[in-house]
Amino acid sequence: MDITAAHPSSFAVIGATGKTGRRVADLLEAGGHTVRRLARGTTPAFDWERPDGWAQALHGVERLYVTYVPDLAAPGADLAITRLTDAAREAGVRRVVLLSGRGEQGARQCEDVVLGSGIPATVVSASWFAQNFTEGALADALETGVLALPAANVREPFVDVADIAAVVTRVLTTDGHEGRRYELTGPDSLTFTEAAALLTDLTGRAVQYVPMGFEEFHAAVAAEAGDDAATLLTELCREVFDGRNEAPADGVRQVLGREPRGLRDVLTDALAGSRTA
Repeated sequence: MDITAAHPSSFAVIGATGKTGRRVADLLEAGGHTVRRLARGTTPAFDWERPDGWAQALHGVERLYVTYVPDLAAPGADLAITRLTDAAREAGVRRVVLLSGRGEQGARQCEDVVLGSGIPATVVSASWFAQNFTEGALADALETGVLALPAANVREPFVDVADIAAVVTRVLTTDGHEGRRYELTGPDSLTFTEAAALLTDLTGRAVQYVPMGFEEFHAAVAAEAGDDAATLLTELCREVFDGRNEAPADGVRQVLGREPRGLRDVLTDALAGSRTA
């Protein structure tokens, strides 16, 4: 059953400036719902390091989408998610949708916290974002010509973040998804060598995938973002680039009744938009 906005701020998005959060908020507003966009710089603000402000941020919210920074596999994430579900329950939140990382054991612990919180909840577990190549950490590959990761020849079914947003919006606004976990991926699994070749084909700029060792990757990230971030990203890559996530999943089809968009379509649209912007 579809719902309509019960009152202002009945929907809220934590992480509303992120790739999926802003798209979810946009879709909800396009559907006639009033959305409270929550992030560090919003009013009210939501800061994962300042739980004293969470009650105000969640006041009056009925349905909540949650993205956690830096990652649900990070140390202390389970405690933060536990505190958030406690605050949400006290605020009267009646539905939670959590974005999780596919195949991450640490993230699974946070999923269990949300699903066992007593609030009707749903988990959407996503593969690597296709948009990482156009608006994320890998976007500079088009400038440098180098796509460097410790992924060896493992395949990844890159997911369109617009598909994630569409799934989240459907789950937030319709019934029947409580207690479910949906795995969201694209339709095809590609190696990063194949992704680099696709970028080359679509742009005419030579892009080459360069496989890295984990220690080399850690050092490169640490030089840019510090040791803590490097350790987290390196261990995540070590975990999920073992082949566990190679097979595409059917979560998009389960929720939306259609196939997900592939990496070629996502990149084609994004690159066309950048040329006309």
